[in-house]
Amino acid sequence: MTALLQAKGLRLAFGGLKAADGIDLDVEAGEFLAIIGPNGAGKTTFINMTTGYLKPQGGSIAFEGKPILGLSPRRIVGLGVARSFQLPQLFTEHTVLQNVALAVAAREGVWSVWNPLLRPRFRDEAAELISRFGLARITDVRADALNEGARKLVDIAMAVALRPRLLLMDEPTSGVAAAEKMGIVETLVRVLREAGVTAVFVEHDMEVVGRFADRVAVWGQGKIAALGPPSRILNDPEVQRTVIGIAPTGGAHAAA
Repeated sequence: MTALLQAKGLRLAFGGLKAADGIDLDVEAGEFLAIIGPNGAGKTTFINMTTGYLKPQGGSIAFEGKPILGLSPRRIVGLGVARSFQLPQLFTEHTVLQNVALAVAAREGVWSVWNPLLRPRFRDEAAELISRFGLARITDVRADALNEGARKLVDIAMAVALRPRLLLMDEPTSGVAAAEKMGIVETLVRVLREAGVTAVFVEHDMEVVGRFADRVAVWGQGKIAALGPPSRILNDPEVQRTVIGIAPTGGAHAAA
């Protein structure tokens, strides 16, 4: 069976820095794949190449067996690939309901900032999705009044409103208070699995990776240094030394 996403031989350099140096990766339908690695290893570059924000200098990317390399981000979203950002991309002067309704409208090809908000079916679908994310209590709160955890969930809810089959998330827990982190990840994992969405997520918190990832890909200097289940990858001495930042005999801790 063909993998949902296939990346082969991806290469991209910025001057002398190799952000992607022969990346080969298959993402299987239904899995949650975590990408870990030190800063500057090329993790976000991979997401940007996959979603059309960067074009690699070599290699290929296919989604559901069809090439997507060179397509615009909007076209890639239309094919079923969405993303969330490390810094949530919200309309800060709009409410949570309005933000998600705008994403629903965008999926339907309506790009006006205000007209979609007058359509009950967009608002109704947005309200139902907000409820699934456990955010009903802040439906009418403006985005600029939300804490970071809520902002992250709204950003991901907007991505899910596009009805993707693959969602790529760039550090979904960055900036989120430690006390909120696990609850937020549990919520988004539940919603994505219920919707049948495959997920790839860049993450620095190894507790999150160990608990929620089906597989882990370790990035290093533009290459995949290791790939496998969390139980093996997070206990690999080299991964512990170079990524997790602990002595090889220790347990997994959050990376700095």
